[in-house]
Amino acid sequence: MSKEAVFTMKLEPELRDEFMAEAAAAHRPASQVLRELMREFVQRQHAERGYNEFLRSKVETARSSMRAERGRTNDDVETAFSTRRDQVIAQA
Repeated sequence: MSKEAVFTMKLEPELRDEFMAEAAAAHRPASQVLRELMREFVQRQHAERGYNEFLRSKVETARSSMRAERGRTNDDVETAFSTRRDQVIAQA
């Protein structure tokens, strides 16, 4: 992959010095470390957006189910599982 873009940023001199020292201690160029950090950040953001979209979809599905009166209330679910728990305990 070609490296033609230049990225300039401002940061505290102490942070820059510490970062450069750690990159040198790891025997790696600072630019390589920054590229890896950027790739990890992008990957995390993509994964988070994917999860958030999945969650929004699940919530909308549940809301649609409730609007169509196909859903069950929390009280109904609690009652059903309470009955199920009692049956399991009785069998033990």
